[in-house]
Amino acid sequence: MSLKEFRAALRGATYRADALEVMRLLEERVWPEQMLQLIGDALLVAVTSGSASAHDLARACVARLQARGWDGDVDLADALAARLGDGPQPLLRPVRVDLEELASVREGDPTHGGGRVDLATGQVWPQTVYEDFRADESDEEEEEVEDEAAGTRWLWVDPVGSRSGYRDMEVFTETVEDEHLAELLSMAISGKGAFRRFKDAIAHHPEAADAWYAFSEDRVRGRARAWLAAEGYTPRPGRTASPL
Repeated sequence: MSLKEFRAALRGATYRADALEVMRLLEERVWPEQMLQLIGDALLVAVTSGSASAHDLARACVARLQARGWDGDVDLADALAARLGDGPQPLLRPVRVDLEELASVREGDPTHGGGRVDLATGQVWPQTVYEDFRADESDEEEEEVEDEAAGTRWLWVDPVGSRSGYRDMEVFTETVEDEHLAELLSMAISGKGAFRRFKDAIAHHPEAADAWYAFSEDRVRGRARAWLAAEGYTPRPGRTASPL
């Protein structure tokens, strides 16, 4: 199973809360270092299901997350440790939110206006989509105003732009062992249009591309998790309906 196939299979099993499939996938191969955020979320599903065999794997993941130390790694390690009974329960409110959707709103183009998370459903609403939806709705506005005033329904997401995404390309390029490819990627990220050029350059190297997308996804998930924790929330893996 390729890295791309493994990542897709693990994401699907985590989304479905399929603990048996999570364990099968994680027991059959060495864990890629650039997938620890996804692996940690998958193990949260397995441990929560009551799988005793997941405990040793989860403890190994905690140790690796703590050692790696990317944004969000400590938050995920603490959540796993608490679920295992090895540490205190973080004082964070669980929300069934898709971390990648959250990151796309938070790290997208600031001119699009950020967005919000519906704390009742976990849905991530880009601001433009929300405004279009509200313009077409005739719901009772007073109830929503009260919810917003009380801060009980919406978690606002201010856009921070793509600087972190650019840094991801720099960090990844530093890990590339193929000197020719590393040089191509270094040139690609210089100047305006860096994201497009980087994507075009790495597309001609399938194995490196798979590694990049796994790396980028994990970094994005970690930053979204860390931001949620700073706001007082923690993601709960599982199905989340999208308004998009």
